[in-house]
Amino acid sequence: MNTRTFASFTLAAVAAASLVACGGGDDGPQAVEIQFAAMAGNTAIGCGSTVTGLGSTAATGNVKDFRFYISQVKMIRDDGVEVPLTLTANDNWNYTVGSDSVTLVDLENATGDCPAATGTTGTNAVVKGTVPAGTYTGVKMTMGVPFAFNHTDWANPTTTKAPLDIQAMAWNWQGGRKFAKIEVTNPAWTSPTFNFHLGSTGCIGNPATGTQVSSCTAPNRMEFKLAGFNPATQKVAVDIKPLLDGTNVTINQAAATGCMSGGTDPECLNVFKALAIDWKADGTGTGLPIYGGAAQTLFRAIAK
Repeated sequence: MNTRTFASFTLAAVAAASLVACGGGDDGPQAVEIQFAAMAGNTAIGCGSTVTGLGSTAATGNVKDFRFYISQVKMIRDDGVEVPLTLTANDNWNYTVGSDSVTLVDLENATGDCPAATGTTGTNAVVKGTVPAGTYTGVKMTMGVPFAFNHTDWANPTTTKAPLDIQAMAWNWQGGRKFAKIEVTNPAWTSPTFNFHLGSTGCIGNPATGTQVSSCTAPNRMEFKLAGFNPATQKVAVDIKPLLDGTNVTINQAAATGCMSGGTDPECLNVFKALAIDWKADGTGTGLPIYGGAAQTLFRAIAK
């Protein structure tokens, strides 16, 4: 179940300054491909990378994992209207039912310090689909799995389809999936691996006993927009440095190793600031985006 086949795609029907349809409103669907890149500042990184300047101590560590789910993608038209991106057919990386859609962006390849036991040799760095013909100048998306898909047994093929069938991206049926799994490691650190695992917490219900999850006190789905984004000339950088800014990644102060979305885990304070998700040290954070993620620093647009 952990085998993924790498696929490369080409972008069709885009213009230089913005995503523009050829012709009028009667044209057919317009292809969109949004590329993602793992970055440390201005440097591209991957499983074989050593990253310097991490966190509050400017630590040096190696990439151990770099995966996340992107859902509910909308292209922003030049008049401000948000238009849902229709994903391609369901496959190893994409899944859509009704108005809910999700793509696994997998930027690890089970080499270097990325464990072969939990990683995948295949990678996926794109979200691709179609929108109606038009002029688009930005994008909006969520890092997370839609509630309707989240709380299922990863190993049950009757209820769970790819890309939600990966054990390494599952927590439990109550908590659902790890929306993001980004890890760095150095055996010399007091705590050798810093884990960033984003997911819902405080969930009510237990599918294992026949009670479906009805809600979670902290959904922790990260929303954000990139204005002036043109997928023909730009890609989305996922920058590990601002994610860990202000955090001492070499030690651990709580039971969870790193930040695993715990409502009172001190390692989550600055991480959740980078995500622009409401988090409070006393556990009263709502887990909701702050001003639609306007101040988030994890994602940004860069030139291809």
